[in-house]
Amino acid sequence: MSTGFYDFADQLTQLNQQGLYRQRRVIDGPQGILLQVDGRQVVNFCSNDYLGLANHPEVVAGFKQAADRYGVGSGSAHLICGHSSAHHALEEELAAFTGRARALLFSTGYMANLGVISALVGRNDSVLEDRLNHASLLDGGLLSRAQFKRFRHLDSLDLQAQLLAHTQRTLIVSDGVFSMDGDLADLPALAKLAQQHQAGLLIDDAHGFGVLGHKGGGIVEHFGLAVDEVPILMGTLGKAFGTFGAFVAGSDDLIEILIQKARSYVFTTALPAAVAEATRISLRLLQTETWRREKLQSLIARFRAGAQQQGLQLMNSFTAIQPVLVGDSRQAVSVSQALMRQGFWVSAIRPPTVPSGTARLRVTFSAEHDMQHVDALLEALGKVMA
Repeated sequence: MSTGFYDFADQLTQLNQQGLYRQRRVIDGPQGILLQVDGRQVVNFCSNDYLGLANHPEVVAGFKQAADRYGVGSGSAHLICGHSSAHHALEEELAAFTGRARALLFSTGYMANLGVISALVGRNDSVLEDRLNHASLLDGGLLSRAQFKRFRHLDSLDLQAQLLAHTQRTLIVSDGVFSMDGDLADLPALAKLAQQHQAGLLIDDAHGFGVLGHKGGGIVEHFGLAVDEVPILMGTLGKAFGTFGAFVAGSDDLIEILIQKARSYVFTTALPAAVAEATRISLRLLQTETWRREKLQSLIARFRAGAQQQGLQLMNSFTAIQPVLVGDSRQAVSVSQALMRQGFWVSAIRPPTVPSGTARLRVTFSAEHDMQHVDALLEALGKVMA
């Protein structure tokens, strides 16, 4: 059909001309530093597998053993017959890991954020979010039907002004580590403002867990904050944990209200029990194998030093997310393609994921990388961005 509602050709052409067209690549084999992509081997610098656990032998073995015990599918939602002993054990261990009373598993991080925000606020409330929050947080705020406002990125003064202007019940929402910039929320300031104004505080620490803190406790451990200073904490399992899914941790009453009201929890099939069992193993490794975080920081430091020597424009990040600012979307795509031809997979990030004029290469590191991988990438960047 070439006319009417289904005529998408002009939209697709325009996206391509603007350098905003997105394409999938096909990989063959497990996640790792070396990937088979479209039939050739490349060094992977675009994965969120920060600790290299996605293909860890113990995690894989745990998954296989659990599949023999529980099968593949969970069969139903948690509130019907899909909540297994594996799910329950993982929730208890995640609660202990975060120092909170309880934790609740969600099938994805996107669904967790949609469910939590829309369950906790509504038409007579307000939601205040950092302008650079992840799309799932922004969408959750819009879906809630609360009065939705964004404050300037990392600007606590702007947030304070908006809190003073909103007299209704308010929820403050922020990423812990911002996924496209790699910088950190000013969590002490957010916690202080939330307490001063009797507002709720939700922190999405998807990119902080496993990476920040001596034991991988994320941004809360990094800043040394107490449980009551960050009452609602979300994390995903598909990044540093190396598996799949998400969780929300908090008080007993918080988890109970989410079980009752979070639509993306109530009306969704539970993630497979075998994934939960594999995650229990990755959670143990994440906490005990501190060398993974130490190595990651060494790799990041080496990359930043080399990139700065080359005059590359980096952003203010000491996390595994190291963006190299390019600016123009088409140029970012061109550089990414040139790197791929040299055997390095680095994603070009473009609007609407990032603001217009700030297209970038999003270089991400894993504890599985070695120093020679970093040096080789720096050499390739020097060639293609000269």
